[in-house]
Amino acid sequence: MDTADAPARFDPARDGDGDTTTVDVGVDLHVVRLGPSDGTPIVLLHGFPECWYGWLPVARRLADAGHRVLVPDQRGYNASEKPSAVSAYRLETLAADVARLIDQTGHDTAHVVGHDWGAAVAWWAALDYPDRVATLTAVNVPHPTVMRRTLRRSWDQRRRSWYMALAQVPVLPEWVARAADYRLFERTMRSSSRPGTFDDADFARYRAAWSAPGALTGMLNWYRAAARHPPAVRVEPVDPPTLICWGVDDDFLRTSMARESVAYCRDGRAELVDATHWLHRERPGWLADRLDSWVG
Repeated sequence: MDTADAPARFDPARDGDGDTTTVDVGVDLHVVRLGPSDGTPIVLLHGFPECWYGWLPVARRLADAGHRVLVPDQRGYNASEKPSAVSAYRLETLAADVARLIDQTGHDTAHVVGHDWGAAVAWWAALDYPDRVATLTAVNVPHPTVMRRTLRRSWDQRRRSWYMALAQVPVLPEWVARAADYRLFERTMRSSSRPGTFDDADFARYRAAWSAPGALTGMLNWYRAAARHPPAVRVEPVDPPTLICWGVDDDFLRTSMARESVAYCRDGRAELVDATHWLHRERPGWLADRLDSWVG
């Protein structure tokens, strides 16, 4: 681990940094805000099965560097509203949440950064709302059309994505996830990351988020909506400048998709780094430095 990433372990008692608010974007989103109030904000979008807390190591570094940082719980997660309909989790709707959140900041644009499902939302926000996205940074998730094409053509990627099929079954995935105090989630996150990436305090925070009423179903409805209400194929170039950061030891997604995604960007580049799918947790110093330089 690089020296810049060495202090990546944060005491959850410090979660009082910044402040929290609720933003109405059509649903109520819980948003954590850090850093000064001026300047173009950076919006950090978490993936599955995390919540805003997953971005804390990066968010604190960006705030310390003088950036305004907004970290929402996306709809269906933790302290945000959890619509019951699967159709409420369409990718187009999730991207609209981001655009409305940016509108509520009083700024014309924001730098949008996403990891995992958050990156899928960030890609779509850049496609549907290019005038709202100053820059796009996608962490370990490719352009949506590259993802769709790879799933169709690659048996290896379909094997890696087996959990997407499991999520389509009613009720059973919630039962499996909740069993033994969310052992499946913890075991999967620990086994697919570098040793020491997550500690017991992290999982105490995550368990609290997973246990929120309706959260498990809301989280899984993202996968259900992707299958039942698939988004359109998009081949037009992504207009905002795009940085793709990719941990090359990702157990879930093929690294080749990072480079392929650059072809769908008007101004894009990919940076590959020694990390797993959980790049933002393993290399928070590296990623914060890249973002600080990129948005500047």
